[in-house]
Amino acid sequence: MPVIHPIRTGSVQIKRAQMESRGKGMARSAHILFDRDWSEWLPIFAWAIEHEEGVIVVDTGETARVHTPGYFPRWHPYFKAVHFRVEPEDEIGPQLKKLGIRPADVRQVLLTHLHSDHAGGLAHFEKSRIWVSQADYETARGRFGVLQGYLPRNWPGWWKPEFIRFQDEPLGPFERSVALTRSGDVVAIPTPGHTPAHVSVLVRGMPSWFLAGDTSYNESLLRAGKVDGVSPDVAVSLATGKKILALARAEPLFYLPAHDPDNLARIAQRAVLVAE
Repeated sequence: MPVIHPIRTGSVQIKRAQMESRGKGMARSAHILFDRDWSEWLPIFAWAIEHEEGVIVVDTGETARVHTPGYFPRWHPYFKAVHFRVEPEDEIGPQLKKLGIRPADVRQVLLTHLHSDHAGGLAHFEKSRIWVSQADYETARGRFGVLQGYLPRNWPGWWKPEFIRFQDEPLGPFERSVALTRSGDVVAIPTPGHTPAHVSVLVRGMPSWFLAGDTSYNESLLRAGKVDGVSPDVAVSLATGKKILALARAEPLFYLPAHDPDNLARIAQRAVLVAE
């Protein structure tokens, strides 16, 4: 079984209407902008998988550069609806070094999606193969990418992504998947919802670890069938959530979203996802 390290790369505070969708249509976005109800400070998790085939990192977390003037476009209303606390020592590079892992020794990085709090630490991985959904990458670089919360101008100039190629290899209720290891115990799965081409990673074991990115903001929202306020298509998000719950019925599963403050407690208590 690979050794998996949760890495907290700072904290984020968002509107409650972003965590749990309110209203329908355009009203969902309006609620995020005008909601006065803020979340607690939430973690920004990335994950390091120590595997016999080499270290794999899932998401790179946020960078302390979020506090630099100009990192976020001033005109964009969404970035006024989110707060960050990230110190230089919180970044994934220094944190890996504390674990005895040099970023240059990371063989693979997979990004669940390209929002800044998941791709902000890219600069630490110039020597790694970095996997991302081609559709997510093209959306981020497209005409309306910034409007959808992507910040490609902040990516390292050297970055040339490798695109995930899903195969027609079912994994439980998921019709497609692709193994990231020759042994097949670390697998990428399409989990559209928060973004149309969002990806998650399953590390097989007893229990397995479902590194969920932003499929939901916490486990309780998933179990309740709640969709976040950012997901462009509610039906797609709900369908993905149902597949995750179906997988949890088939095998013991730690469900680990990037911003769930209870992740570490569930791991310590070996509290697997119970699909009611």
